[in-house]
Amino acid sequence: MSSFIIRDVRIFTGENTIPEGFVYVEDGKIKAVGPTSNTPTTSIKTYSKPGHTLLPGLIDAHIHADMGNPEALPQALVFGVTTVCEMHNELPNVLKLRKQAQQPDTASYKTAGQAATVENGWPIPVILAHDKRPETAAEIAKWPKLSNRENVVEYLEWTTKEMQPDYIKLMHESGTSMGMKLQYPSVELQKIIIEESHKRGLLTVAHALSLKDTLEVLEAGVDGLTHTIFDQPPTQELVDAYKKNNAWVNPTLATIGSLTKEGKDLQHKFAHDERIQSHLNEKRVEALCNCMGFSAPDSKVEYAYESVRMLRKAGIDIICGSDAAGPALGTAFGMSIHHEMHLFVHKIGMTPEEALQSATSVTAKRFKFDDRGRIAEGLNADLLLVEGNPLEDIDATLNIRGVWRDGGICSAYASKI
Repeated sequence: MSSFIIRDVRIFTGENTIPEGFVYVEDGKIKAVGPTSNTPTTSIKTYSKPGHTLLPGLIDAHIHADMGNPEALPQALVFGVTTVCEMHNELPNVLKLRKQAQQPDTASYKTAGQAATVENGWPIPVILAHDKRPETAAEIAKWPKLSNRENVVEYLEWTTKEMQPDYIKLMHESGTSMGMKLQYPSVELQKIIIEESHKRGLLTVAHALSLKDTLEVLEAGVDGLTHTIFDQPPTQELVDAYKKNNAWVNPTLATIGSLTKEGKDLQHKFAHDERIQSHLNEKRVEALCNCMGFSAPDSKVEYAYESVRMLRKAGIDIICGSDAAGPALGTAFGMSIHHEMHLFVHKIGMTPEEALQSATSVTAKRFKFDDRGRIAEGLNADLLLVEGNPLEDIDATLNIRGVWRDGGICSAYASKI
């Protein structure tokens, strides 16, 4: 692997800022970081980039590389996302994506593998309503249909052996926020899944979109939520439940805006931003301009915003994840993490620094990714170079001039750096 120095740049380490500094990369790791005055004297390749900001590679805490989507990992990297966390996929797709992630020009891949599903529970009815292919039905027929401790243990033993998941994903979706009525697990079953997962050293994350569903799965003891609520205004009970668990939330605000159609204007704005045009094909740009549009009449994206404002004020960790997926209108791998950070600043009231922390060091801390998420000695050289100052203007994160994963530069920027 090549060694290099980036100097004369503003450095956001994931936790704080060095106004003018350097980063020394050797063999895919960060060898040293500090003020420009301490830059090592050496003959290795050096980039001087005044007027730029160097950030840790972004971590998208929530994607779905549906059917092993080959676009997910390369497209994420082009947008500065050096690690993606997938929230559900079948074994053949997980193996395919893990193999792809070993190649250059791809984001690093973390996964829940096969989620802990129940008979006819989320997301089975929604998938089958939109995908009538017999092969899809055949694949879903193989999913876990959990109901008791015995088959929970069987599922966990299987998935830890075959998939080696980085965390376990629970589904706790009654359909309330989307105007549906779905089968979903009991709190007692979720407690068993969480207990057995924790015995195996695995964190647990959960899908829930309504207040009641979220309170139930927090009662079960989950470590974090992969969405926030949008069916009704948040309550103090919600805040207290998060505090009791020391749980975090990945709100997926952009996706909720697509579900309610209230995010359409901002989706259009990002879809037509000239900075992304060369990285998205026409089909994806068109998808960004459209909304999923399935929510209950009383559900509102403002309830989601207010819930995150309340949780932030109470000191709950907010982590950044897009819920990007091939079929998910209003999303795009990589790009949607910038959309989400924009919402954190402009709708939630986060400072740009907080928003950047939510997409780097906070996510790494909560998922126990000890080798990334910060610019610090000994960590992976996952880096994002942007022109301008995203600590003042969060939208400057799209002024991308270089992306490195494990010290290797993304080929889209190799000739531009």
